Amino acid sequence: MKAQPRIFAFHLLNDRSGSPKVLGQIIKSWVKEGREVHLYTSLHQDGFLSHMEGVHYHDGWYRYRSNPWLRLVFYSLSQIILIFKMLGQVKKTDTLYINTVLPFGGALVGKLKGCRVIYHIHESTVTPEVLKWFLLKVVSWTASDIINVSRYVSESHGITQVPNHLVYNAIDESFLSNVLPKGKNEKPSHVLMVCSLKAYKGIYEFIKFAKDNSKFSYQLVLNASQAEIDSFFSGHQFPQNLEIFPSQKNLHPFFQWADVIVNLSRPDEWIETFGLTIIEGMAYGLPAIVPPVGGILEVIEEGVTGYSVDPRDRKALNKKLLELMDNPTYFNMFSKASLKRLELFREKTMLEQINSIV
Repeated sequence: MKAQPRIFAFHLLNDRSGSPKVLGQIIKSWVKEGREVHLYTSLHQDGFLSHMEGVHYHDGWYRYRSNPWLRLVFYSLSQIILIFKMLGQVKKTDTLYINTVLPFGGALVGKLKGCRVIYHIHESTVTPEVLKWFLLKVVSWTASDIINVSRYVSESHGITQVPNHLVYNAIDESFLSNVLPKGKNEKPSHVLMVCSLKAYKGIYEFIKFAKDNSKFSYQLVLNASQAEIDSFFSGHQFPQNLEIFPSQKNLHPFFQWADVIVNLSRPDEWIETFGLTIIEGMAYGLPAIVPPVGGILEVIEEGVTGYSVDPRDRKALNKKLLELMDNPTYFNMFSKASLKRLELFREKTMLEQINSIV
């Protein structure tokens, strides 16, 4: 039997955000199929791409910096290093899988070697604009196929000369197998948000949200260390009904605690292209409140499993929350609809679609 082509997957920053989590699901399926899988990423002990069995790791250099200019220099340097490290490792018969538009060095290696290059595009927002222009030019020049996580992503990049595929992200089956039983609350009162430690993710809007509704309890889980959180919020005071947590390996207790899950990303600064934490919330029957733009609108059903609201409109945001919280019958209808909606985002479907492309 002819051996299957090796797969080299490239991802910039191995953390606990959505795109590495999805790539981890895909890589595990490849290993299970008996494929030889190589992964080039920044090594991180607690990232979603860490310690996967059967994977050949290649240590990618990258250092995140808050200063945008320094970050751009470090990012550019990381891709130059990638090209020099991997040019001799990759063969023409290999398939290169570029996760997000950022590891363009991997795509250039694939183009130089004559490999098949598959892009899995998760994002539509890249700054500065000149960088976005450059990265999309690399995609259009190097890609054999493009996998988009939503119709919105496909429309945003507008690359039509390359075969495009729509594959929604999916909830990890291991996540579903560990879902905790939810207790019966007489009246819903708990609000959860899980996001990165970035202002454009709506962190300050969430704090105001908690201040506006003192009778409810709020939890904010951030993809950052406690030291990073303390530095970011230095000098800030928080309402008593808000708890803030650093990055968590296990989010189940938070979803079990919650009644409503929200995403408050600012539409003028960051467009959500999918919303993985929203479908994880669906596993617990959580209604969602999300921004009114982006691929995240393909995840919820407006007025059925959740609402879309501009997070900058505090009055509208509070009104929708009260509609859910103050009407248990209405809330239960949304909760049941969320559980049903989850069936569209099962891991088996996603993996079958992606592996048929690969």
